[in-house]
Amino acid sequence: MKIGLPKALLYHYYSHLWKAFFDELKISYIESNNTTTKTLILGKEKSIDESCLALKIYLGHIEELKDKCDYILVPRIYSLVKTEQVCTNFNCLYDLVRNTFPDIKILNYNIDLKHHHSEKSAFLKIGKELGFSIIESLNAYNKAKVIENNYYKNEEKKAKDALKSNKTKILLLGHPYILKDNLIGKNITNYLEKNNISLIYSYQMPRDLIEFNCSKISEKIHFTMNKKLLSAFNYFKDKVDGTIILTAFPCGPDSLANEMIIRKKKQNPILLLTFEDLTNNTAVITRLESFLDMLKGGIHL
Repeated sequence: MKIGLPKALLYHYYSHLWKAFFDELKISYIESNNTTTKTLILGKEKSIDESCLALKIYLGHIEELKDKCDYILVPRIYSLVKTEQVCTNFNCLYDLVRNTFPDIKILNYNIDLKHHHSEKSAFLKIGKELGFSIIESLNAYNKAKVIENNYYKNEEKKAKDALKSNKTKILLLGHPYILKDNLIGKNITNYLEKNNISLIYSYQMPRDLIEFNCSKISEKIHFTMNKKLLSAFNYFKDKVDGTIILTAFPCGPDSLANEMIIRKKKQNPILLLTFEDLTNNTAVITRLESFLDMLKGGIHL
């Protein structure tokens, strides 16, 4: 048996947890390849026009992966905090994939703290479906959580080291599935690194400081993932020379969060890059060049 892991959307939050869990249970898995233009084209063919760029890419990964494995892991996440919600795409992901790809077998779990469905119980459910006992599944989950926590601690350390640099420091603010995607974020990071920029990523902020830092911008944020973005901006804004926001069109929660961030920028220069398609890389590079020139010239807009 082989489990397919699409390298998009939730993968960029949970891949370390997933892979460690399956490794402990000795379950084989296969990851889809990095996003390419072909991936996006395949995803567009499976999507409605109103789908955001990140969802189109995700469906493209499913299409590329579907014939290479026995099951594809497609979680459903509704709420990670009882009083909050995540993106509606994450709410409907299981149903969307099931209806778009009726012939594939889906390995699914559900996290919805509002209705008392925890992450731990979700992974115990996966283990049961794969034929493992509660003890075996719980042991695998606990070990996987240690690996996941170590990953985030290591990312926090990377940010601290980057902030000590004498180079120009830029905060890249966006969801991990944007920042880490080979077709979207990697082009940006590669260009900035070639221009001797020290990069700090929003997902590198200490997780135990999210609530405090978000409250400095707004005490009531309904969407959990956007709360993390607001928190990261407040935490890093006085430690970097500028901020670049990467977002996928047409994301409603992002449009709200981005506006709140821009209004709170004070002296922190911000560049907002909204991606609807990826056919005009030259325009993006031109905007990045102008932004770097502005930072080097000490211009604050």
